[in-house]
Amino acid sequence: MNNVLIASNSASTMNIISDLLRSESFERIVTTQNGSEARRYISDVDFDLVIIDTPLPDEFGDDLSLTAAEQTTAGIILIVQTENVLEVGATVENYGVFAVPKPVSSEFFYQAVKLLEASRKRVHFLENENHKLQKKIEEIRLVDRAKLILVQVLKMTESQAQHYIERQSMDLRQTRVATAENILRTYEQ
Repeated sequence: MNNVLIASNSASTMNIISDLLRSESFERIVTTQNGSEARRYISDVDFDLVIIDTPLPDEFGDDLSLTAAEQTTAGIILIVQTENVLEVGATVENYGVFAVPKPVSSEFFYQAVKLLEASRKRVHFLENENHKLQKKIEEIRLVDRAKLILVQVLKMTESQAQHYIERQSMDLRQTRVATAENILRTYEQ
């Protein structure tokens, strides 16, 4: 994690959290004392972690956490008074916001940050895997369209069309996708 946004109406809380995060080698820590400024930062900067210490002067902070969840892939910690943490947590947890009770111990805070960091890495891994699978599906669709064109136009069987595409790819030293694109450019009108 590199970029962190801390929103708190208390300068001392921001300093304590900043000190805890600096020990974890975060590159950039941005602090703000209100929700509207935090929203501007969220729309302009890609944060890895957003920490909101409630209440903020211009809003409570739960809506800000939901905005951050909708607009970013950041891990989000919402620090709430102990008596409200269950109620607020139930509202925000479906959006991936982690509500922690205030006052928060440094050990608990450290564990929360590590949990969000691990979760974020897992999400990025799954997003990358999803992207790879989507790309593979598109490649299969493209090759299948090219095979269909060969079957319809050149009256090949499906296995002949498959063999033709594979052979062309080998002979021309190109991918099956490039071969399929060439076939589609040649025969589609």
